[in-house]
Amino acid sequence: MKNTALAHIHEGLGAKMVPFAGYNMPVQYEGVNAEHETVRNAVGVFDVSHMGEFLLTGENALALIQKVTSNDAAVLEIGKAQYSCLPNADGGIVDDLIVYKIKEEQYLLVVNASNIEKDWNWISKHNDLGVEMKNLSDDYSLLAIQGPKAVEAMQSLTSIDLSAIKYYHFEVADFAGIEHVIISATGYTGSGGFEIYCKNSEVEQVWNKVFEAGAAFGIKPIGLAARDTLRLEMGFCLYGNDINDTTSPLEAGLGWITKFNKEFTNSANLKAQKEAGVSRKLVGFEMVDRGIPRHDYEIVDENGNNIGIVTSGTQAPSLGKAIGMGYVKTEFSAVDSEIYILIRDKKIAAKVVKMPFYKK
Repeated sequence: MKNTALAHIHEGLGAKMVPFAGYNMPVQYEGVNAEHETVRNAVGVFDVSHMGEFLLTGENALALIQKVTSNDAAVLEIGKAQYSCLPNADGGIVDDLIVYKIKEEQYLLVVNASNIEKDWNWISKHNDLGVEMKNLSDDYSLLAIQGPKAVEAMQSLTSIDLSAIKYYHFEVADFAGIEHVIISATGYTGSGGFEIYCKNSEVEQVWNKVFEAGAAFGIKPIGLAARDTLRLEMGFCLYGNDINDTTSPLEAGLGWITKFNKEFTNSANLKAQKEAGVSRKLVGFEMVDRGIPRHDYEIVDENGNNIGIVTSGTQAPSLGKAIGMGYVKTEFSAVDSEIYILIRDKKIAAKVVKMPFYKK
């Protein structure tokens, strides 16, 4: 098991630590619901330093990114980030990721912790363009400072105007006494805030100053369990649950990051799939009757015939109801469609709803 540079701090705070993607990670501190509400209403900090970072440099860096990702990275300007995915050759997804344009001919790719080695090997395999690739994953830390009070709480730590950083934009600037920190207006919660990239040797100072600055705003440390409930209320996909090597980006509702104005891995087949229409779709649903849907529960129709599978589910703290996501046959994917979740061999009624579940 690997530790993040802050593992000793989480243990000192009494966090419940669990193995996650090969790392010893804090799953919760005071409890999922309390931590969830902190992020929705104030400001919370996640240590997500287990995420992977690859730096791609050279005159063909963009060409390589265009070849392996589904979105059109040519539209990126310096200081802008883009959500994308790495399609595989079989119609599925190697991983989803964020692409940052750091400067001309230099990009940072941020990938999921569980897929670092897989992604590195996949991109390397396609790098016949002489692009310099550096795997920075073991040297960098990532803090997600999330919530509606994040801008106000963190403004004293930097000389730049945090409120001026638009969603999916970033600045490389001073933060918490450290020069050249990436301050990115991205996150996985739907409640606003920033993601802070710095070196492992710097992150403890950043963490301490973040908590000093945020004390008056009710800042708290947040674990991975609340990260999951927050992202699910927004309908954000989690790799390994809602998307994987067998799910196409079009089935997963990721057509908006799949651009056919360029060629990329398996683009011809995905384009044909788009034209023909998909046979199943990822939908959001809420429970009509009592019951909590869980990953891999079966979805059936009124007569008990299998029509799909649950990929994520929880009791949503902000909504006071049970929600989930899952793949269903396309004819059951329209909003208000009646579906049933098999929970302990019982058919429990649910209905398809429009995502995100949580509306600000």
